[in-house]
Formats: sequence, C-alpha cells, structure tokens
Amino acid sequence: MQLRDQVNAAIKQAMKDRATNRLCTLRLINAAIKDRDIAARGEGNEDGVGEDEVLAILGKMTKQRQESARAYEEGGRLDLAEQELGEIKVIEEFLPRQLSEDEVQAAIEEAISSTGASSIRDMGKIMAHLKTKYTGQMDFGAAGARVKKRFAA
Repeated sequence: MQLRDQVNAAIKQAMKDRATNRLCTLRLINAAIKDRDIAARGEGNEDGVGEDEVLAILGKMTKQRQESARAYEEGGRLDLAEQELGEIKVIEEFLPRQLSEDEVQAAIEEAISSTGASSIRDMGKIMAHLKTKYTGQMDFGAAGARVKKRFAA
C-alpha cells in the first residue's frame, strides 16, 4: 500500500475514532502531499509526486516540528512543545525505521566506495547516493557533517 493510501486510511480511522489531534496532523500530511502534487503538475508531471518525494515531505515535516518543539521548550511553552512532539509521533508512523548511528556510518562508507569519492569535492555524489537509497531513514544534515569529518581526517 502506498504512503498516500495509508494516510487516507488513517484519516478515515481517526474520523471513526474521533481522535481530533491525530486527525488534524493527518490532514496536514495530506495537504502537504496534495500541495506538492499540484506543484509537480505545474512542472509537467501529471502523475504528481512519487513515494520518494512523499518520504521527503514527511521528513521535512518532522524536522520542522522538532525545531518548533525546541523553540517552544526554550520559550517555556511546554504545552505547545508537547503538541509538536505528538504531531511528530503521528508523522513518524509513516516513515521507515530510522537507521542507527552505526548503520548511518556504514551507509556513508558504502556510498563513498560505490561512488569512488576521494575528497570533499565528491560530497554531492555521496549525498545524492544516500538520498536515493535512504530517503526518510536518516538525517541528511548530520550525514553531511559526518562525510565532511571523514574527509577532514
């Protein structure tokens, strides 16, 4: 079942369960996907976005909410931070399992060897390889820092 279908099924179930907070988050996910579909159609892609793009949308939504929760905690608004963290839990239901630290390092090493990267100049190739294989499974900002550290040594 595609992610899009899973979200729609979850929306229907949340309506039946009268889970308002969950329903709001699921509708936000659906709206973000549809918004990206519209943009893709404007670019000539009549089928809308694929699974990889949906995973990227979900990853971006998670990251935004983590930043918001951190800002709310620093501002003393724990109620709003809790709401953001609740939304993260709902979004993460649709994301694949996150890779552990060791798995991320192994993925980086595999990407370096398969792309033939030899210096920091090849970072674009490495990151492109990681994004095609591990979308939604790792934080690419942190992975980029690891790649830089790997070549600095």
